[in-house]
Amino acid sequence: MPTSRAATPTTAGAVPFAGWRVAWAAFTVAVFGWGVGFYGPPVFLFAVHEARGWSIPLVSAAVTCHFLLGALVVARLPAIHRRFGVPGVTRLGGALSALGVLGWALAVAPWQLFLATAISGAGWAMTGAAAINAIVSPWFIRRRPAALSTAYNGASVGGVVLSPLWVVLIAAVGFPAAAALVGLIMAGVLWWLSTRYLAHGPAALGQVPDGDAPGGEPARAASRPAAPMPAAGLWRERRFATLVAGSTLGLFAQVGLIAHLLSMLVAPLGAERAGLVAGLMTVCAIIGRTGMGWVLRPGMDRRAAAAGNYGLQVVGSIVLLAAGGTDVALLLLGIALFGLGLGNATSLPPLIAQSDFAPADTARAVALITAVGQASYAFAPAAFGLLRTVDSAWLFLAAAALQVAAALVLLSGRQR
Repeated sequence: MPTSRAATPTTAGAVPFAGWRVAWAAFTVAVFGWGVGFYGPPVFLFAVHEARGWSIPLVSAAVTCHFLLGALVVARLPAIHRRFGVPGVTRLGGALSALGVLGWALAVAPWQLFLATAISGAGWAMTGAAAINAIVSPWFIRRRPAALSTAYNGASVGGVVLSPLWVVLIAAVGFPAAAALVGLIMAGVLWWLSTRYLAHGPAALGQVPDGDAPGGEPARAASRPAAPMPAAGLWRERRFATLVAGSTLGLFAQVGLIAHLLSMLVAPLGAERAGLVAGLMTVCAIIGRTGMGWVLRPGMDRRAAAAGNYGLQVVGSIVLLAAGGTDVALLLLGIALFGLGLGNATSLPPLIAQSDFAPADTARAVALITAVGQASYAFAPAAFGLLRTVDSAWLFLAAAALQVAAALVLLSGRQR
């Protein structure tokens, strides 16, 4: 578990700083949150289609509803956290995810499937990006980039571990039994983590963010407004509008391209090697997110860092285009470059919000950014699918254009 000199209490007999334990607890929440709520629905789509014989468009609509309904909950997540507390909401998220996935598996009529998406979408909202930020943020100010990168890496691990595990379990024991098993484990682990590590904040343990000495003045990440904005103020704020738009454009490009990339790799690489290459992208995402988290320091321009991250993915998209679907070396290079920026699309927006807004506004800003991005990328696979019917090259051109736009929009919102 990573620590630093600043994160270690200096007084004899003091309770060890609990922030990094919380960050690793959030990592585990992210493993299950993304492994069930984000990477699970594409697997569930085919499982439901094969078990019930329902059309792919019908079940695809259920996947879209899962993300859209989840976005509605994400937008209200700060208020839900204030009302019920982060530990209680995290427990509820694990239980709703388990119940929702079981509903996917047991649905015998389309209306039951869509009812299940409302439950699974709420569970995903309570264990996704905004939830992870809410868990970690009270414990870190100066070292929040490193802590969030640690926690969000659980999202990538969730994809690596649970995506193939879902396929294996469904083939071995059937979708209902697989859903019950994974759901029960998720609910149990998140309940235990919430009780063991999330039940108390820094003040309750006599600690301050980053493990600094109690009574000291905690370091601030950057200059921010002293007073919080009114409820509608964020939407009129240029910094917020550009952050929402830039993050949404970047996520739309990523989700849209990734949704089709694996199937496009099967022809030149074969199914088995294509799966390994997808794993390479995930490894690169972890490397890129971890590196960015530990390199960012207080006072650094986080919007410029995000723009550079999108620039790296633009290069990756162009290299994939140049590969022409046949040059294996260029395919691998493009996937590595694209993958290095993949994880930062999730972890950088909360860090930009931390720098740009007062602490009282940050959680609300992150929740709204996540909600808008999720509601938008729910349609990305379908949009990129239409481009693919014209020419597969348009996928890479569209991804590059959207990432250029995301970088420019983010830079336009920098404080002068």
